[in-house]
Amino acid sequence: MKLVTYKIKNIKTHQIGVIKNDIIFNLNNHFGNIGLVDLIQLENYQSRINTVICEKNIINHKLSNVTLLPPIPKPNSFRDAYAFRQHVETCRRNRGAEMIKEFDEFPVFYFSNHNSMFSDKDDIELMPDHFEKLDFELEFAAIIGKKGKNILSKNADKYIAGFCILNDISARTLQSEEMKLNLGPAKGKDFANVIGPYLVTTDELKHKEIKTPFGKKYDLEMRCYVNGDLISSGNTKDMSWTFAEIIERASYGVELVPGDIIGSGTVGGGCFLEINGTKKRADKNYIDRWLKQGDIIKMEIESIGNISNKIIKSKNDHSIQKLKK
Repeated sequence: MKLVTYKIKNIKTHQIGVIKNDIIFNLNNHFGNIGLVDLIQLENYQSRINTVICEKNIINHKLSNVTLLPPIPKPNSFRDAYAFRQHVETCRRNRGAEMIKEFDEFPVFYFSNHNSMFSDKDDIELMPDHFEKLDFELEFAAIIGKKGKNILSKNADKYIAGFCILNDISARTLQSEEMKLNLGPAKGKDFANVIGPYLVTTDELKHKEIKTPFGKKYDLEMRCYVNGDLISSGNTKDMSWTFAEIIERASYGVELVPGDIIGSGTVGGGCFLEINGTKKRADKNYIDRWLKQGDIIKMEIESIGNISNKIIKSKNDHSIQKLKK
């Protein structure tokens, strides 16, 4: 199923629905004033939805007539992992560092700002310092569907309700400076994350599953375009760590709850930081490319959908870079 959170004119509260053939069938009329986090915890919710959408009087809208919101507008938490070896290895090589052996020993993640979630078609308004080496990151995200603690990887896939596209927008100058202090990435990452367009339930991807001894992978093509130009492509199956393994580590001594979001980290070649560094090593005269005001970023993942966002500059000219002592 493709589950959505959306809004329509003249109704202030967020609505939830399921998409069939570009039609959104409203689910609040049947399930009450709840969000997707509540919905995915209901027993047999998918079979109940299938019954509901057959009702003659169900409220429905054309997809083109609504405004999509992030599937989970206010996640309980947002962890972003570091699961693609190619991305890590290439970024380290580009700055003259050897691959770190710990990458192959355990999956890692950082906590980002769960209150800075944007959706498909949102304009992303940024401050001046964000435009210092502004970057996209092409990622895949899992949404936790039930509560659990100390979850073993062999059981962890059962805790995933579904998946969405994730663009972890990054301000590389802020990120690189603060990470010299071995703490972060903080301000380089906390201002904008795009998730969407839908929560695609795991059963929708069954034909793309790759079973491993450590949880499932998925064979899904990933692409990112900037102003219509194909900039990056990859595949979710190249994750070196499965979501099941990441969940095992994330839940160690800690309770995961429905609505938590876990990102995959950037696919190999999935950001300007990696692309620029690689091209610079091949050609010292190569001129770096970064996102700028007015750029439109489009990301797509096979069977998940696509998200598109325009970068705009805030009228506020405040700079924290100018506050350095």
